[in-house]
Amino acid sequence: MAVLATFIFVATFALIVSERVNRVVAVMIGVAAMAMVGIVNSETAFFSAHTGVDWEVIFLLFGMMIIVSVAKQTGLFEYLAIWAARQSGGRPVRLMVLLILVTALVGAFLDSVTVLLLVAPVTFSVCQRLGLKPIPFILAEVFAANIGGTATLIGDPPNIMIGTRAGLGFMDFLINLAPITVVLLGVLIVLCRIMFRSVFVEDPVRAAAIMQLDPLDQIKDRRRAVYSIAVIGLVVVGFTLHTVLHVDPAIVAMLGAGLIIAVNRSTVAEFLEEVEWDTLVFFMGLFVLVGGLVHVGVIDVIGKAAIDAVGDEYLLAAGGLMAGASTIGAIIDTIPFTATMMPIVEGFVATIPDEATGTALWWALALGADLGGNATAVGASANVVAIGVAKREGHPISFWHFTKYGIIVTAVTVPIAFVYVWLRYFM
Repeated sequence: MAVLATFIFVATFALIVSERVNRVVAVMIGVAAMAMVGIVNSETAFFSAHTGVDWEVIFLLFGMMIIVSVAKQTGLFEYLAIWAARQSGGRPVRLMVLLILVTALVGAFLDSVTVLLLVAPVTFSVCQRLGLKPIPFILAEVFAANIGGTATLIGDPPNIMIGTRAGLGFMDFLINLAPITVVLLGVLIVLCRIMFRSVFVEDPVRAAAIMQLDPLDQIKDRRRAVYSIAVIGLVVVGFTLHTVLHVDPAIVAMLGAGLIIAVNRSTVAEFLEEVEWDTLVFFMGLFVLVGGLVHVGVIDVIGKAAIDAVGDEYLLAAGGLMAGASTIGAIIDTIPFTATMMPIVEGFVATIPDEATGTALWWALALGADLGGNATAVGASANVVAIGVAKREGHPISFWHFTKYGIIVTAVTVPIAFVYVWLRYFM
């Protein structure tokens, strides 16, 4: 079964990469194949926390898509677009740096998926007004969201999972991972300046026109805009305090969606307009496919083999965790990979007499999972969401277009992160 499951997954992934068929069609064919041969069933696909659809992610996405849809009707994102353009002086390089920093900062306190859903509409609007190609800016924001989310317990799903399993709190993540996150953001800005240099062409006429605009004029309904800002603010607070309140982020998002619909008296057409149904279906199918690999033990075998290979060489173990998380996790999504690796790492850490060294392995896993998510178009949830939003806006991003830049970012940031782990915890 393990060989058959691997074959089906690889074949499905090849279909997605080839882009000969729609990615949703490809993933549903893969799910159907696994179901036909008995690798997955209704129990493992829909009800298992380890091998099934991660409904918390699905409803988090659904709730935030509704919030974005209602807020967009008020002109709020147009307001933010004009504000961002004015702050940058209409200069493309400054605009990208501003968007990277804002995305990373917000991404440290919100899930990276949520950040992209909020920032992407602003980006498309400001790029349209300045006559810029939006895809490089969207890619830069995805990379920034995944890197920025590394800094805190709540910034990326793998961090929440690791923190819960290892007993690491918010301040533990901030103290240990925030320093390297700041360094990596600086590296990302330099990389984006080089990778996307061809799009940094300023249009003085458009820039001058933007500087004359009043952002407030873009608000279509100020009352509804104020209500929307208030609801988004409450959702942000809910996300930030969810570990204290013991309320899952998905519940926070759905409560926010219900509240913003109620206070704005939105119609069904309004609050469902921005829902990316194909993205939600793709996520569900991908969860089932990866769950099939987990169910038959493929991921477990890979993880245990990697840990056994390093023996008591703890620095090598840290490097192996980072390499594995940033390569395998980039292919199957970092969330299920992290879930599979956690019990293996926990058992390995229990054999290490030095507590600080053992904790360093958790940081290595977190860094590898978070940074490795940038490598491919399906490596992290934020990537899939950004591609879905871009397609809706008429600027499709192909698998290879995303990946050719994502691999560069990952190939540069992961080694730097490993050097940080080496210098801080093993020297």
